[in-house]
Amino acid sequence: MPIGSDDEAISKVPAVTLGFWVIKILATTLGETGGDAVTMSWLHADQDAQNGGYLIGTAIFLIIFVAAVIAQISTTKFNAWIYWLAIVASTTVGTAMADLFDRSLGIGYPGGSSILLVCVLCSLGAWYIACGSIDVATVTSFKAELFYWITITFSQTLGTALGDWIADGTGLGYDGGALLFGAGLVLLAALYVWTAASRVLLFWAAFILTRPLGATVGDFLDKPASHGGLSLSRPLASAVILVAIVLLIALLPQRPGRHAGWSSEPAARS
Repeated sequence: MPIGSDDEAISKVPAVTLGFWVIKILATTLGETGGDAVTMSWLHADQDAQNGGYLIGTAIFLIIFVAAVIAQISTTKFNAWIYWLAIVASTTVGTAMADLFDRSLGIGYPGGSSILLVCVLCSLGAWYIACGSIDVATVTSFKAELFYWITITFSQTLGTALGDWIADGTGLGYDGGALLFGAGLVLLAALYVWTAASRVLLFWAAFILTRPLGATVGDFLDKPASHGGLSLSRPLASAVILVAIVLLIALLPQRPGRHAGWSSEPAARS
């Protein structure tokens, strides 16, 4: 476990700052446009080809994600480029997996979202039992990092399914869904500033909500105008967002999170 001054453990994930959330939202949007570019733009019109596209896309992105997580876990200290590569990979595989479960396997948006929510909660519960904390600042050991990426994978997939459900299943559309999830994040920010609510729980709630926000924004950008989107080129939109992410990682300060000891809740409420 890396140790800093005054016995502060240095996490292998970035400190949670405003820059972190900006990059996270862009990464989730890229996951949607990039995932759709592979699973949808490479498809034919018939349903069998579409289902095959979701399956092949899931396999491709899963391989990339696993490779990125192995690289992240193998590093001995925080590396912003490897970390955000793993995050982007998790969003793309989450997009493909959610579409595979909800559409190809016929589970549907409500069923898929409910199952994935249970998976997220079970992952967080198992993480807490095994490590004594789900604070991301405590991600300094192999065990904690493994739980971290398992939870992220479930949360990214949940976010995609939830975003599609709200946008397609409730009649709000992509722009309405984006406004709804954006309002949810504003509410969480208000709770962070004006209440003593657990910072750990607020973080995970915000982390999950940024994914459907990115999903609805991504769909708004690349879906056909007849479906409420702007009908932009998926590869072009993905390239522009990717350039923005790279610039932000290079220009914004990227530092690892720190914590004193294992017990995170007192610090989280301070």
